[in-house]
Amino acid sequence: MAEEEEVHDQDLDDVSKREEEKKASMSASLSIWPPTQRTRDAVIKRMVETLSTPSTLSKRYGSIPIEDASAAARLIEEEAFSAASNSSTSTKPVDAYEDDGIEILQIYSKEISKRMLEAVKARAPPPSPSDHSQTTPPAPAVGEESSAFESESSHS
Repeated sequence: MAEEEEVHDQDLDDVSKREEEKKASMSASLSIWPPTQRTRDAVIKRMVETLSTPSTLSKRYGSIPIEDASAAARLIEEEAFSAASNSSTSTKPVDAYEDDGIEILQIYSKEISKRMLEAVKARAPPPSPSDHSQTTPPAPAVGEESSAFESESSHS
């Protein structure tokens, strides 16, 4: 009988260990931050599509050739990932790193958006002279009148 109890206790220990391992693997798989490499690759792929095919950004700023879009997307993602990771470790204690995964993910997303916009703006052709809606008058030189109204009123 003692042998049966010992085997039974060992079986219960094995079951408990397996349940703990299962819980640990489930919590790890539900982690929001850091994203898996597969997720990061999907983000890069989506950025390449946005930068190189008709999209809201390309309609306004022009599309980027796919080779350039691919290189830009990889760089943007790496920089955004680094910025998000650094922001979480510099402002939060280590044990809070997993607790605020959503906040870190938001930083990552905002960094990607900001950097994509900077990339397309940097490549955008300058506005044409015929497009008066986007041009601004040149700033007056030092010592010049600041407006036509002031220069006309000073000559009266």
